[in-house]
Amino acid sequence: MTSQVSRTTEQADGTVVGEQRKPGGVKAVRRLDRVIIRFAGDSGDGMQLTGDRFTSETASFGNDLSTLPNFPAEIRAPAGTLPGVSSFQLHFADHDILTPGDAPNVLVAMNPAALKANIGDLPRGAEIIVNTDEFTKRAMQKVGYGTSPLEDGSLDGYSLHPVPLTTLTVEALKQFDLSRKEAERSKNMFALGLLSWMYHRPTEGTERFLKQKFARKPEVMNANLAAFRAGWNFGETTEDFAVSYEIAPATTAFPVGTYRNISGNLALAYGLVAASRQADLPLFLGSYPITPASDILHELSKHKNFGVRTFQAEDEIAGIGAALGAAFGGSLAVTTTSGPGVALKSETVGLAVSLELPLLVLDIQRGGPSTGLPTKTEQADLLQAMYGRNGEAPVPVIAPRTPADCFDAALEAARIALTYRTPVMLLSDGYLANGSEPWRIPELEELPELRVRFASGPNHTLEDGTEVFWPYKRDPQSLARPWAVPGTPGLEHRIGGIEKQDGTGNISYDPANHDFMVRTRQAKIDGIDVPDIEVDDPDGARTLVLGWGSTYGPITAAVRRLRAAGEPIAQAHLRHLNPFPRNLGAVLKGYDKVVIPEMNLGQLATLVRAKYLVDAHSYNQVNGMPFKAEQLATALKEAIHD
Repeated sequence: MTSQVSRTTEQADGTVVGEQRKPGGVKAVRRLDRVIIRFAGDSGDGMQLTGDRFTSETASFGNDLSTLPNFPAEIRAPAGTLPGVSSFQLHFADHDILTPGDAPNVLVAMNPAALKANIGDLPRGAEIIVNTDEFTKRAMQKVGYGTSPLEDGSLDGYSLHPVPLTTLTVEALKQFDLSRKEAERSKNMFALGLLSWMYHRPTEGTERFLKQKFARKPEVMNANLAAFRAGWNFGETTEDFAVSYEIAPATTAFPVGTYRNISGNLALAYGLVAASRQADLPLFLGSYPITPASDILHELSKHKNFGVRTFQAEDEIAGIGAALGAAFGGSLAVTTTSGPGVALKSETVGLAVSLELPLLVLDIQRGGPSTGLPTKTEQADLLQAMYGRNGEAPVPVIAPRTPADCFDAALEAARIALTYRTPVMLLSDGYLANGSEPWRIPELEELPELRVRFASGPNHTLEDGTEVFWPYKRDPQSLARPWAVPGTPGLEHRIGGIEKQDGTGNISYDPANHDFMVRTRQAKIDGIDVPDIEVDDPDGARTLVLGWGSTYGPITAAVRRLRAAGEPIAQAHLRHLNPFPRNLGAVLKGYDKVVIPEMNLGQLATLVRAKYLVDAHSYNQVNGMPFKAEQLATALKEAIHD
């Protein structure tokens, strides 16, 4: 048995590193507690697939993880240009983590554009793996490199690994009947094999995936498998990579259970299916494709066996119109969209408010206004969700905090819609939609009971003793009106957007009745039962950071850093934005200072200041990317000591 020499050091960023050096030329294995990797290349280089496969293997290995896919807005930007760069960042660790990471430890750059677009995010000492075959004079000039960054000393502060990925891939695939262009397409699999070797990732899942994906194209399947294995073998044999890395499974980070990797959009789709089964209602999705919400439509279309019906409409208005019709017919009705689509759907949302029918409106927010930044994230639709309709048309608003939390948020949105007979706005965003993390698959008994009772007969007796059905006679607790499925004998009633008479549902222009109905609809929303907000404050802090939606991860990571440095700070995070939790006002007034970070120009802060007369301080960012933990930690520390 050979002996081993071990040592452990503490990096500047706090990452614990252990190294085992083996005699006899065997490569060293270095133990890390976490690492951040970014794959970057042209939008046609398969970076999203590469990152997704690396993520899947990392999840199966048992690490905690968080991802940040970053797509170009153009369907196919000119090859080799900065607007065409696509990247995928993965942060994985042997402990609980909350964000995709602030700065990559490793960058895989498939061309000069990928290097130039991402080099500014790398800390000194980071590893850079570059595909040297793409660093031609023309390719470098296209992105403004006058000289080669691989040779001019500009990368001296990094650990540079020049690898001719294209040449090595083509050489590995000589045995296959492929053109050079066809062989080059597998260079992302070569890179994936190399990184899988570097970080001791399992390979069985990727090989199984390739065999299934290209089962009908055996030549392509075999070529990709060969490229993947060649990348692994290259790492094992080349002298340029003298060290590989181990990140142990996060055995203490998760409660006991069965886990899978899940994105926010996939979690929403699964949550909707679960809600329909718990409610014993068919699920209907009326939708029009729009980035970044389209994946929900794609996923739900696969689940007809669960009674799911999907309808791809000709436009946003038709999508929500069909969904509202399905709600009238007794389905759990959903429409999915992003900010521009919410604007188009607003009149029908108002109709749903007037009809008092359950309808889920899922807004996967993106950068705006107008078309804005279709593939970037933002939180700027909150005020639109709250007030973006004519007249007094109150709607409950909720927001998930992480990709996995989207599952629970979908169930909660369904609970509110079905219980209170109201449309509900759910605000996710592009960061949650495309990002992923481990998700514990819940047991069936953990899911909420959502069954509803449809109206089945008369519910009111007239003065002459006649029994009739009043469609707007309300439950005294929830103020919800009865849900009468069309076609039920004796329950015929008028439907439409003109104001209804209280109780009877007849058309009414009476001023006093309109005032009463407006106030009643508002009282119904105000009376929705939502949990109190929980405050994390172990040190009796005087400053509270309040967040909502996808800012949860960066805020929590920043709070951890501050507390580790001895700074007292309290944290609270909102899921329910309308109505607010009943204890929110008291919580806010218990602190000297309230800071609200948002990826907008202060929309929640505006609502909080108006409702509670609290001098909430905004910290805002609208650059299309999520907050970085270090950035927030610096801002919050300044707020504590201001």
